Amino acid sequence: MGTDPRPANVRTKAAVALLLTFVAGSVDVAGYLILYHVFTAHASGDTAHLGLDLPRLKWHDAAIAGAVIASFLLGSVIARTIMEIGARIRLRRVASITLAIEALILLSFALVGRIEIGRGHPMMPWWLAALACAMGIQTGTLTRVGALTVHTTFVTGMLNKLAQLLSHVLFETYDLHFAVGEDRRPYHLRRYRFSKRAAFIFGIWILYLSGAVCGTFLTLSVGVRALYMPVFLLAVAVITDWTRPLSVEEEKEQSER
Repeated sequence: MGTDPRPANVRTKAAVALLLTFVAGSVDVAGYLILYHVFTAHASGDTAHLGLDLPRLKWHDAAIAGAVIASFLLGSVIARTIMEIGARIRLRRVASITLAIEALILLSFALVGRIEIGRGHPMMPWWLAALACAMGIQTGTLTRVGALTVHTTFVTGMLNKLAQLLSHVLFETYDLHFAVGEDRRPYHLRRYRFSKRAAFIFGIWILYLSGAVCGTFLTLSVGVRALYMPVFLLAVAVITDWTRPLSVEEEKEQSER
């Protein structure tokens, strides 16, 4: 009888999710510092900016916010379409395709955008849209680790999930305090499971913050070439997918919630 590959697969996906979260933090601040002070992975914040700009007739700023939102959505649709096709043809290494596309977008910006941005080139809005599209692609590539829904490009939902898990831990601890004998075991197990998930979600936030800090230092030091770092990390993720495929089944079965 063979061993169940799912626990190892979950650990691999968890590691890749943390890696991608670091990438998102670094790309987000790089785009903010280089292009119009707009975050490329915050659709909610960009929507708020759009709502502020339209009534004040700031058409240029509204167009930028709208382009970022549309590009992020387009990237996510592209990723989910590729993932669905991969599921239908049973292509287990489909994540490599979407992550490679993201890496190529970032690499193109690092190579070509360095010249154009230095001259205040009119292509700057297009590069901003490209970065937002890359973040959308990453968002749609990995959406689930085990039983957890994850977002590797924004952390608001992750913080909300962390609060839920910590609440579960507190209640399990409370019930455990009053349980006796064998009745304590289920509470121990549930508290351990919730605590482990909470630690992972907290890790998502820490890695996003770490990526933002690192991306800030690099961008202020070397400008757009700071994107070489996330490109390298995406290459690591692609190699991981080829050596230990990130199963597409969890992505296919992921409910929209």
